[in-house]
Amino acid sequence: MAANNRRMSGKKGAQVGSGGQRRKGLEGKGPTPPAEMRKGHKKNRVAGAKARQTARRPAPRGRGGKSTSELVVGRNPVFEALRDGVPASTLYVQQFIDNDERVREALQLAAERGGINLMEAPRPELDRMTNGLNHQGLVLQVPPYEYAHPEDLVEAAADAGEDPLIVALDGVTDPRNLGAVVRSVSAFRGHGVVVPERRAAGMTAGAWKTSAGAAARTPVARATNLTRALEAYKKAGIVVVGLAADGEVELGDLQALGGPVAIVVGSEGKGLSRLVGETCDFRVRIPMPGGAESLNAGVAAGIVLYEAARRRR
Repeated sequence: MAANNRRMSGKKGAQVGSGGQRRKGLEGKGPTPPAEMRKGHKKNRVAGAKARQTARRPAPRGRGGKSTSELVVGRNPVFEALRDGVPASTLYVQQFIDNDERVREALQLAAERGGINLMEAPRPELDRMTNGLNHQGLVLQVPPYEYAHPEDLVEAAADAGEDPLIVALDGVTDPRNLGAVVRSVSAFRGHGVVVPERRAAGMTAGAWKTSAGAAARTPVARATNLTRALEAYKKAGIVVVGLAADGEVELGDLQALGGPVAIVVGSEGKGLSRLVGETCDFRVRIPMPGGAESLNAGVAAGIVLYEAARRRR
């Protein structure tokens, strides 16, 4: 009975069975949302219009991407990489290492270049990092290379007011050949090198060293599909010239080298792949009176680049 009296009393407060609805009704609804999120507000309409406009824009093309980081292992290789200007992010030095001349020179070069972290690590950690290679207490980490997009090379030529001069490598797997080509492209004022994403040499520490510093000023672009990249060049008005020992045109007779051109160099053993060869506007041979069957990619590219540069004077 006492419970019934309490339920029927005139005292104010939450009634039994109300579930605290009155208390909830008094609670705030949180901070007022910004104007851009309030339906009907002018700023909300403006934000919606911008979103729709952005959605209609074509998506930006993917860039060339990055390679993976690389480790240079051993006292002489680390010293040479630092001396030759190979990009580096961290130099790992083994704890209690014998401080010989090569170690002192490597540390001095790293300090002089600046921007390279010096990390001391126990030998077991360096063994783990290098999968048991003979690191001799020095390990240099080379950061991932940032590749350009093939179309960037054309845009760079346009910005300079010049006809594009590009070298594409088809099936070249030796990083030293890539470095040599980059060096030649830089020497003859070319606008960059294109490499396929798969089954091809990339910008490793070896390629950097062979380029003798040219890789710092000559972009390397990576193409997901080299044939499609060359077709895009052709649509942009660039003549695609493939080097082949059995080419139909001799190098000295090719007038197209004086204009916008992409020179395609194949591997020393197999030459151009079938699809790439069929994509080329011309297949050109380099006359070799000495009777050599072929030239490596770096030498072949240098000869053709020289001829192209000579005609552009």
